[in-house]
Amino acid sequence: MRILAIAAHPDDVEWQCGGTLALCRERGDDIIIAVATNGNVGTGDPSITREMIAATRHEEAKASAAILGAHLIWMDFDDEFLTDNRETRERFIDAIREARPDVMFIHSVLDHHPDHRLAGSIARDARIPASVPLVVTNFPPTAMPTVFEMDTELGNHFEPEFYVDVTRVMETKTAMLSSHKSQAAWMMHVFGTEFTENMLIQGRFRGAQACTQYAEGFKLLHDWPYTGDARLLPSK
Repeated sequence: MRILAIAAHPDDVEWQCGGTLALCRERGDDIIIAVATNGNVGTGDPSITREMIAATRHEEAKASAAILGAHLIWMDFDDEFLTDNRETRERFIDAIREARPDVMFIHSVLDHHPDHRLAGSIARDARIPASVPLVVTNFPPTAMPTVFEMDTELGNHFEPEFYVDVTRVMETKTAMLSSHKSQAAWMMHVFGTEFTENMLIQGRFRGAQACTQYAEGFKLLHDWPYTGDARLLPSK
């Protein structure tokens, strides 16, 4: 199968479904990671320009994707200013068409971050015109994928329907997230929290709910047309 994880920022995919993607890769799936914004405000160092941090975050995203042998789609919109307009929708449509996914992971519209909510909403909408021949973009139409919503950061306002046991691949997930070295300092600067530890706490919390050590939580997108179900998720 072909698996697309489409997110607002570099590091979002790693946090919320990195373990699931690692399991998908193990079973032979092709993995594509699409990132909407370039993370160009993600630093507390005033000596670093927006262009510099964007370049750093692109390299970090490429390093993370390389751990899974994943293809990276970099949309390059400005961080914190993702906007729902024709340009953005066409870029999301192209990301889906380029990936040709059987399964797509997207942000929940209940997420705390406006870029996350908007990226999830646009991705949800874009799956339909991505299949329409007369919607002309840079890539040809593709079939509509089965869509799962990813967990929110620290599980706020999100009740998973399904859990994937990622205990066995936590080392891979942690390595992917740790590729985003610039964000460890940024998270400490803004929130006073440790980047990787927060991810591990959430993984243990979802793991406790799923009666295992570490898990990731998902919801099936309950929206017509239905094209698949939770049996498409990997098992341990």
